Amino acid sequence: MKTSRTNLLAAFVIAILASSSSWGQLPPVEVGFQSPATTTVAAADSDSTIGIDELVREALQKNPAVQSALHAVEAQRRRVPQAKSLPDPMVGIGWAGNITPFSVQLGDPSSYRGVSASQQLLYPGKLKLRGEIASKEADAASSDYQAIRRRVTTDVKTAFYEYWFSHKAIQTTLRDKDLLTKLSQIAEARYRVGKGLQQDVLRSQVEISLLLQRLTVLQQQTNTSQARLNSLLARSPEAPLPPADNIERSPLNYSLDDLYRLARQNDPGLHRATQMVERNQLAVNLAQKDYYPDLSVGYMYQQRPRLPDMHGMTFTVNIPIFYKSKQREQVRQATEERLAAEGSRDNRQNELNFELKQQYLAAKASDELLQLFSQGVIPQSSLALESSMSAYQVGTVDFLSVVGNFSTVLNYEIAYYRELANYQSSLARMESMVGVDLTSTATQPGTQHPAGE
Repeated sequence: MKTSRTNLLAAFVIAILASSSSWGQLPPVEVGFQSPATTTVAAADSDSTIGIDELVREALQKNPAVQSALHAVEAQRRRVPQAKSLPDPMVGIGWAGNITPFSVQLGDPSSYRGVSASQQLLYPGKLKLRGEIASKEADAASSDYQAIRRRVTTDVKTAFYEYWFSHKAIQTTLRDKDLLTKLSQIAEARYRVGKGLQQDVLRSQVEISLLLQRLTVLQQQTNTSQARLNSLLARSPEAPLPPADNIERSPLNYSLDDLYRLARQNDPGLHRATQMVERNQLAVNLAQKDYYPDLSVGYMYQQRPRLPDMHGMTFTVNIPIFYKSKQREQVRQATEERLAAEGSRDNRQNELNFELKQQYLAAKASDELLQLFSQGVIPQSSLALESSMSAYQVGTVDFLSVVGNFSTVLNYEIAYYRELANYQSSLARMESMVGVDLTSTATQPGTQHPAGE
């Protein structure tokens, strides 16, 4: 598509130059240029390219947010055995009689020295519930970790597609700018020999200035997307980055209902919300058990002067007499937290459905535009350009029409690259929710590859 248009314009420039003998000698104009395929090969030879998979792997290894979330998961895992453990036993030593440590008063039977030990035993089931609550919190932290991995993966992919688009648009604009410069030189030469109009020269120069303006904007977009990629890779924003590998349209072989089902199964945010509902239900159960007292067991050993040693045991329980303001309110608090978690889970499900539908519709719209551009608009505009160039050579169409058609084809080509980047970005955003690879060119239903995991 692009190569045929370039060859067409090349033939037009050569034909115009070949006809120069009929209207005077023109200054020499260079017409050599490279097709997009040749340009791509030359760029690959002069500078290496970077692929999206390589960037994702590096980001998942070095991104600080990913590493922070990983350590947060490990910290939560370490809380589980702590929550399941009994309180520390208490050991004490004491004496009565003399002020000197461990001394007793001879002849005084009330004088003694001894040691004691005690252990609190929680009501049956409390330790198990505490361990299960800590385990659910660790699972929620793990879901947060997976969500951050997927978010970073999505950010890398969308930044990569923007980086690819800006490079592609710059290449196309530069190539067309060179050709438009040659056409401007032809218009200027014809004007000097009286065969052209001054407005042709001015219009071509305006079009060149517009292309220079576009190049400035595209270069700014390139620098921004490069800085974004570097930040995700934990590099300096000014770190050099090779050009992006070429991308191809990935097929979307899943229906919207399939995506809904996959999201319910694999979305980390929904998993986290579900874990918190279960965690808070366990907290309700634990709060209800606080109505029952805990038991403390103690042992004491005493030595007395000129009297037999003495052993003793103590059993103590706490009496929840303030249950109306303590245990009952604790149960109510835990119940409200469970209801809040259920609302958060339902809200995440609604948001998930909306986000999926939004990205699915965006991908479908971009896909339709891609087909329209490649099968209709660009071929038709190329034919219009070809027709205007043929008519210009025989003098039935003015130079302004040729330049206008030339700009139309350029705009549609860049719009094609824009929509391809938008399409792939929409797939990447859906990946983070459904947990399967959608941006691969070999994606097939039933073949699930976790995205960013």
